[in-house]
Amino acid sequence: MRSLGFLSERQRQFAWVGFLLAAFQAPLAAKLVDDASWFFAVVVAGLVATVIIADDAQRRRPETADYAE
Repeated sequence: MRSLGFLSERQRQFAWVGFLLAAFQAPLAAKLVDDASWFFAVVVAGLVATVIIADDAQRRRPETADYAE
């Protein structure tokens, strides 16, 4: 059995939805808005992607074995 990440399956789904929404909103906002407020969506997408990658790394870790001493 593999170790679980720190996100539940539901949280993981919401993280992916949040990432995709922020990633698609950023170029659209950059085209429609004159100021640099679109950059906030890029930062949020990057942070959410970092959380998803960290959760993936923790899920892929091999399970620790308990050896009786």
